Amino acid sequence: MDRCDECGFDYTAVSAEDLRGRLEAAGPRFAAALAAVVDPRRRPAPSVWSPLEYTCHVRDVLYVQGERVALALRVDNPEFVPMGREERVVADAYNAQDPQAVLTELTGAAHELARVFDALGPAQWERTGIYPWPAAQTRTILWLGRHTVHEVEHHLMDVAR
Repeated sequence: MDRCDECGFDYTAVSAEDLRGRLEAAGPRFAAALAAVVDPRRRPAPSVWSPLEYTCHVRDVLYVQGERVALALRVDNPEFVPMGREERVVADAYNAQDPQAVLTELTGAAHELARVFDALGPAQWERTGIYPWPAAQTRTILWLGRHTVHEVEHHLMDVAR
């Protein structure tokens, strides 16, 4: 997957050097997007997440991707466990969480992941793991960084809808 047909995100347009800035901008961008929403807990349709649920999801993606990078740096070609995205919405009661606390956590997770990516050397970018989505496939840490930025961009679009 090098391009998202829905949001137009182009993976190859994001370099390793771009990751830090793109991730560090996530917190302020989500704060602005949520501030523009009248009711962040309202689902536009029963099967579509609310803006707050999308924000919680991105926060958790940032945490999980950080764990995956750490694992790929320690273990040769590990298999990344699916994050259980649909299950977390209910199990972690995303829509009952405090929006300001979620934004604070998202910002912190984005900064920490940006710091991790910024510290990688050339050989580390090429380390791999088996990524479970959309189908299990070997992916580099660089792809993982790009995909994380895609998650941020794509779900900002979802919040704005």
